[in-house]
Amino acid sequence: MPQYSPTTHQRRPLRLKGYDYSQAGAYFVTICAYNKEYLFGDIINGVMRMNEYGKTVREKWLLSSKLRSEIKLDEFVIMPNHFHAIVIIWSIGTNTVGANGRSPLRMKPKSLSSLMAGFKSSATSRINGLRNSPGVPVWQRNYYEHIVRNEDELNRIREYIINNPLQWQFDRENPGRIEDKTYYNQWGHLEEAIYGKM
Repeated sequence: MPQYSPTTHQRRPLRLKGYDYSQAGAYFVTICAYNKEYLFGDIINGVMRMNEYGKTVREKWLLSSKLRSEIKLDEFVIMPNHFHAIVIIWSIGTNTVGANGRSPLRMKPKSLSSLMAGFKSSATSRINGLRNSPGVPVWQRNYYEHIVRNEDELNRIREYIINNPLQWQFDRENPGRIEDKTYYNQWGHLEEAIYGKM
């Protein structure tokens, strides 16, 4: 097993330094399954067929908006090994003391990070109960986010999410992906804005 090296094993910061992720706005998020395992179902003829775990992710995501009045859920898609969603934070609460939902005390309440922590925790707990595997990771440690800057970008991201199952064979999160110049020309800039360059 290779030894840890701080120069080669550094995690790239995923958050915009100094940005307040509790302020009103639209955010595009992507969460990957642990080790990018095909955990949530399969794509058949361009349609995502969710298994029990994928349906659990959907249920817990929809529940998030019922539990958190400060958010509105927009387009989302569950893929075999990841999840894309647009979240709109539209109302900032005045309570800034204590924990929010399942989030740790150090996390800012009513923020994108507290939403994602609560969602991941809830989905993990339920999935691990279903597969009788307490403590086994379901998600990768972090998540990708992108601050949506305007209406045109919001509509483009919506289109990306809606078409994601149809384009699975080219998807960056698909380990068996096919390189395709047409796909890259259409979606490469958006993927690089979220994940960075490959």
